[in-house]
Amino acid sequence: MRVLADLRCRSRISISILSVAAVAGWCILKMKIKRARSRKSGLKIWGLLYFRKALSSLAYVMNASEKVLTPQECPKGNVVVVAGGACIADLCDVLLQYLHCPKRKECIVTSIAIKAEGLIKRYGDLVAVNGVSFDVEEGELFGFLGPNGAGKTTTIRMLTGLSKPTAGNVELLGLDIKANAAMTKGFTGVVPEASNLYDELTALENLLFMGKLYGVRRKERYERAMTLLELFSLQEKRDRPFRTLSRGMKRSLTIAAALIHNPKILFLDEPTVGLDVMTARSLRSAIQKLRDQGMTIFLTTHYLEEADVLCDRIAIIVRGQIVSVEKPEELKKMAIKEQAIELTIRGSVSILVERLAALIGTKPIIVDSNTLRCSGTTNSLLPHICRAIQDAGAEIESINTIKPTLEEAFVRITGLSSSMMAMEKGGK
Repeated sequence: MRVLADLRCRSRISISILSVAAVAGWCILKMKIKRARSRKSGLKIWGLLYFRKALSSLAYVMNASEKVLTPQECPKGNVVVVAGGACIADLCDVLLQYLHCPKRKECIVTSIAIKAEGLIKRYGDLVAVNGVSFDVEEGELFGFLGPNGAGKTTTIRMLTGLSKPTAGNVELLGLDIKANAAMTKGFTGVVPEASNLYDELTALENLLFMGKLYGVRRKERYERAMTLLELFSLQEKRDRPFRTLSRGMKRSLTIAAALIHNPKILFLDEPTVGLDVMTARSLRSAIQKLRDQGMTIFLTTHYLEEADVLCDRIAIIVRGQIVSVEKPEELKKMAIKEQAIELTIRGSVSILVERLAALIGTKPIIVDSNTLRCSGTTNSLLPHICRAIQDAGAEIESINTIKPTLEEAFVRITGLSSSMMAMEKGGK
């Protein structure tokens, strides 16, 4: 009996020690993860650790969207699996090794950064957005184009959680924004069309204030603010009140403020509207640098040349519905009716028109007194053009193949007229 009582006593002591160790370990884990979050704001861990058989068989898996799942929930291809006989301390070390591993991104499976499914937004009888669905991959610069009133701003408001959709679902890095509003705001940056900074604060104070709102540590937010001021060439304006800055500087600082917490996804609504050529070019260069660093960027713009240069893919929305999602080059191919060559000579083209018409079978179009356009492929037209030039004794100034522009594709897809396009570019 004494032996049995002694075993029971030891068993209770062991269980008590194990319980205390579990609670203490859990507190240590939470504290270490909190510190790690502060040091590595770009990488966060959410979820729970699943305990099995009183810590004798712990298991977890971290997937590309950084949620902690049980092994049964884990799809193939995910990373960092630890199972069997692990204790809390060991698990802490593994988590922290992953957090501070410089090659951790090489282990992460590429995932969808933004996923919109069947988004609908009604305002009474008006359907502003009607069944919008698309995916944006991590690290992609995704353009979102459409005429005024097509539903661009409404869609962005739903993607960023500023407006609740009537129907449909939005996921950011695998997280449903309805259920994880606070979390998704922590890794997204939003640049509205109108600035949201404070006139009475200086450039530096605005950045520090935004960093504080996002929970960035004091030392880190100062360093981050100085880096952003340098990125947008605003170092010399750091102590000037926001209201005294030029329009381009205000726009640059607004974008910098959205980057202060190092977001993974950046939403840009008309970033270069109303800016002069040099300022707009500088901003585009900064946006390209952010894309090159792996940031996911969602861009709306009325400047189609800008979208053509910057975007990996473009979605076009018309009357609240997505009509096309393609790469810029694929969209431009949609505008091709027929291939053509534009020929400019020294002197009048009138001497060539009849000769070329007889050789190629169709009458060239006279663009101006020195230029004409012939329909057909380059290989089929060049021999006839050279022969006609030689027979007429003319001298070639230039020959160009006519390539479609993104604007032509946009007009063809949306049905906008030239006058409407001019109004769109003016932001009217």
